Amino acid sequence: QVQLVESGGGSVQAGGSLRLSCAASGYMYSSKCMGWFRQAPGKEREGVARIRTGDENTYYADSVKGRFTISQDNAKNTVYLQMNSLKPEDTAMYYCAAAEYGCSLSQYVYNYWGQGTQVTVSS
Repeated sequence: QVQLVESGGGSVQAGGSLRLSCAASGYMYSSKCMGWFRQAPGKEREGVARIRTGDENTYYADSVKGRFTISQDNAKNTVYLQMNSLKPEDTAMYYCAAAEYGCSLSQYVYNYWGQGTQVTVSS
């Protein structure tokens, strides 16, 4: 019954910014970690960023360090991904995920997934 709904995707030019949101609803016994993943056509799904909800410890893929920021708003039950200095290679479907146990950039840690929101970055 857990639902994750992403929003905020769209089309931007290289160098632009977007902020993705992931609103969570439904019951989770534990929500240890929230992550953002992306998948481009013909490529493997990759972890982009994750946040450990208890202490807000964050971790990022090397490809987005310094450009992306993951954050959470517990009052709104929402996690965000602020994406700055976007590059064409950031183009992908972005997915929000929640892990009840564990916390990493591995997709296998996550129990719940959103439907995805498309991010397209043009040159």
